[in-house]
This record gives sequence, C-alpha cells and structure tokens, in this order.
Amino acid sequence: MASNAIRSMVEKSVMKVAAFNKKRMVAPATPNPYLSGVHAPVPAEVEETILQVTGTIPACLTGSYLRIGPNPITARNHASYHWFTGDGMVHGVRIEGGKPKWYRNRWIRSTEVSAALGEPPKPGLRNGTFETVNTNIIGHADQIWALVEASANPVRLDANLDTIAHDPFGGSLKGTFTAHPHLDPETGELHAICYSGPDQNRIFHVVVDAGGTVIRREAIAVKDGPMIHDCMITKNYVIILDLPVTFSPARFLKGFDFPYAWNASHPARVGLLPRTGKGSDVRWFDVDPCAVFHPCNAFEADNGDVIVDLCVHDSMFETSTMGPDSKQVPFERWTVPANGGRVARTTIDAEAQEFPRFNEGLIGKPYRYAYTMALPDGFDAASPNQSKLFKHDLESGTRQVHDFGAGHVPGEFVFIPAPGAAAEDEGWLMGYVINWGSSSTDLVILNAQDFAGEPQAVVHIPHHIPPGFHGNWVAR
Repeated sequence: MASNAIRSMVEKSVMKVAAFNKKRMVAPATPNPYLSGVHAPVPAEVEETILQVTGTIPACLTGSYLRIGPNPITARNHASYHWFTGDGMVHGVRIEGGKPKWYRNRWIRSTEVSAALGEPPKPGLRNGTFETVNTNIIGHADQIWALVEASANPVRLDANLDTIAHDPFGGSLKGTFTAHPHLDPETGELHAICYSGPDQNRIFHVVVDAGGTVIRREAIAVKDGPMIHDCMITKNYVIILDLPVTFSPARFLKGFDFPYAWNASHPARVGLLPRTGKGSDVRWFDVDPCAVFHPCNAFEADNGDVIVDLCVHDSMFETSTMGPDSKQVPFERWTVPANGGRVARTTIDAEAQEFPRFNEGLIGKPYRYAYTMALPDGFDAASPNQSKLFKHDLESGTRQVHDFGAGHVPGEFVFIPAPGAAAEDEGWLMGYVINWGSSSTDLVILNAQDFAGEPQAVVHIPHHIPPGFHGNWVAR
C-alpha cells in the first residue's frame, strides 16, 4: 500500500513537471506540418446525403467504409504536438444498393471533446486520463469499435458513427488494448499485443473472443517500454516485434505530447509466442535494428520457418518530435529460422511504401498479393507529393502501379473480397483520395484484378478529409 502511494505521488509530480515544461515551449518558426497544409483539421462535423458518383458501385456492397485519424478540436501547441496524439475523427460513407446513402464525419467523444462541443461526457470506463482514440476502426461482435494503443479504452460507436460509450469490452479488458488486433477467421477471435507507457517491463498477448469478451491476457517480459504498434499471427504463433522505439522519459519531461523515441541501445528482436503459451515460452530472434509499424501477413513454411512481410523503416523518431522521420521504408520479407539464429531480411521492393493490406481471409497462411501505399521522396508532411498505390505479386515478383495523378493523395486502401470469390484478388480495393487542388476528397473503389485501370467507382465528397490512419469496410 505504501509503495503504491509513493508511486502515485511520484507520477503526479512528474506529470506536473511535464505540463509546466509544455507551457514554456516556444512556437516553431514554421507551423507544425501535422496541423497545417493537407493535415489542417476539419473544423466541424458535417453530413452529406447527395453525393455524385462516377462509375458503378458493386451492387453486392452493403455496409460502410470507415476511416479514423487525428483531428484536434481545439488549438494545439505547435511545438509540442505530435501527429499521433490528435483527437480522433471518423469519416464514413454508407453504401446500400449500389448507391452512397451518406457521408458523415464525427469526433470520438473523449471527455475533452465532449466539453469542447458543450455536451455531457459519454458513459463508460476510462483507462487513466488520456482518452484520445484515433488510430483504427473495426467491426467486431456486431459492434463498431474505435481503437488506439497504449492508453485509452476502446470506444463503441453506433451505425451513424456517434459515440455510445468508452467500453473495455464489457469490462473484461483489464489494462490497455491496441489499434491493431488481428482476426482469426476460423475462430472469430481477435489477437493483439498490447503495451502501456507506465509499465515498461511487460507487454501482453490479449485475445477477444467472437462475442467481444477478453478471454486471455498473458504477460510477456520486455525492457525499456517498447512501442509495439502492431503484431501478426500464424497458425501456431503470435509474432512480436520488439524494436528500438521505446518510451523516452526525457521527451516526456520536456513536455512533448508523444514520449517515444529511437533507442539505439535497445536490442532489436522478433518473438514467437505459441498462441496459448505462457509469456516465458516466447522464443526470441535477433534482427538488424529497424522500426516497423505495419506487417502485412505471415505464415509458416513447410520447414518450420516463419515468414513475415513488412514495411520496414530504417529508424523512427530519431530527431523529429512531430511525426515519422525515417529515410528508407522498403517492403521486405523476413524469415524467422525454425532452428534459431538471426532473422534473415530480403527486399521485396526497395521503393518507399507503407500501410500494407491483403486479402485478410488468408491471415496466417501463404498468400500471393499485397497492396501498399507509396511514400514520396523528400517527404513534406504538409503537402505530400505521392499519388500511387502498389499491387505486389509475391509469386512472380512483379509490381503493378495505380497512379491517381498529380495533386491526388491516396491513403490506405482495404481489400474487400467479392462474394464467392474464386481467386485471391477477386474483389475491390477501397479508400480515400485527397484532391489537394480542389479541397475535396473521393472514396475510390478499384477492381483489384484491373488494378492499374480506371476506378470501378468514385464517390465524390465535396470537402477535404485530412490524411488519416486506418480504415475498414464494415458490412451490414
């Protein structure tokens, strides 16, 4: 009891120091690029029910395309603000009978957002004082969930994107969750690797069953408080990416919103945890230092090796306190050797790219096609100059390109399989594309088997949607 009281006093004192230092920060000479230009926040919630369409929306698609990202509701300190910390906003398009029914954007109601809008706070359990949820949005257990890693509880939304409650899966989640749980289509379970800034010596394997209840929370020992944004699963394993981006007490005390940084002294390693094993059962494999936000898929080879495909950053948050700062981001294949030893890295495509997606009915299994978003050379966050998506054929080693043209900025595209599809790539890719010159945005639907061709359909949204993080198709 005494140790808990002392710890609480120390934490409050540290928080006061960080808050004091944040107030003393001097505004930068140029605006924070994640608060200006293409990232300038949308100032209000809107709804559009008359939407122009070019092409033909597949009649079999009934549901909503939803994407979430940061959109601060109140002014932020340009010196301390980090892209990953802005208030969450969901942008959605509802599709029924081959037609768009509506476009809506809605802030996720943290206590701060509710207060800014003059509303009473939404019900539900909070996990500490940081309530911002802004990174991913999924459908599970007949509910829509907005997610973030390391801090706030999941937030449950209704079909119109309004916040229902802060909901740690009916109270079954004891601790933090993640923005990237992965669905096993055979069991209906979500698997996640979860971490928390204050708990620098443990991460957790968390499993949520098909009904939305946490049925497993297994602790795994780590050091330095690593930031583990994502994981991957195979038939027998959960893959853990323990890499050199860790909690930075120095950045926290200085008042920066996002207290994680590159840590060259932290060993880079990949862990294989048996799905139902104990934390002590993890086998660790060394890998060359790098940073990974997003694996694409993984599977077990016939010889027992584990194959993982990922977008790999040479480093991350080494100098920038505002957002990503890597210089190289190739698409790679890693081989985790069954008999031990170092992870072998091979390059699939050396061009910079991120947000890998695939036909997720094949998660944990051999697959052929991966879809990624190009990253521009000489990255300028405020006005990114990239207009391409890639389709990788991992069997032939070839790549197709869909180029939306100058002034068009695509985000992550999700693959939606066609009903009864006979081929892995029989289906559609869906995502937002910013029209930077006209301050408008399109929801674009591509035929995945005609990847480089004209879009099958484009839903025209008459206002700007800032670049966000992750989106998904939530079928009715």
